[in-house]
Amino acid sequence: MVSSTVDGIEDLLEQIFAILSAEFTVWMSYKGTVPVDSKKSNFENCLDAVKRCDLFLGIITTSYGSGKDGAKPSITHQEVRAVLKRDIPRWFLAHRDVELAYDLIRNLGHRIPSSIPEINERMKKLRKSGRHPVIGDYRVLEMYAEVIQAKKQLSERRGNWAQPFATAADGRVFVVSQFLRYSRAVEDVEKGPLSALRHMAREKDGSK
Repeated sequence: MVSSTVDGIEDLLEQIFAILSAEFTVWMSYKGTVPVDSKKSNFENCLDAVKRCDLFLGIITTSYGSGKDGAKPSITHQEVRAVLKRDIPRWFLAHRDVELAYDLIRNLGHRIPSSIPEINERMKKLRKSGRHPVIGDYRVLEMYAEVIQAKKQLSERRGNWAQPFATAADGRVFVVSQFLRYSRAVEDVEKGPLSALRHMAREKDGSK
């Protein structure tokens, strides 16, 4: 599954979908491939996909995305939180501006997430005055902090890699290298000696 906001990275999403579709079944809301149950809301369908997927690619951009209402986390943030609770292979891309803003905000003495509401209020005033901040909703820094496991000691962090990217080409290199490596590893296991033992066990149990 690919989880992200859409605005500004349509080209990257198109490229990622094309790359991954050659080897995997790709669930991506932008392309309309997330399994949809008409009895459930969009949010429920997206979170169900997170619970069911085998691999997860999260893309954190300067856009926080929409949520059920203004006070609740965006659906992208909810998806990220859901996958962090699962023990499945996961990868994250984080836009360079998010990484830069995260370091800058912390260096100025702000704490994440406790300072986020105050910072967002300041940004609202800037927008009303006609200015356009790079980051519209600083809760995106909270999402980034959760991905890199900022609250944990360095020695305790696992699966906290967030690869910075500035262009679609940067993101493409990361996706190709990581998923191609994973695909080859799976193929080696399937073709290796253990696969024969697994097939023998299935035949003994009468399973397909």
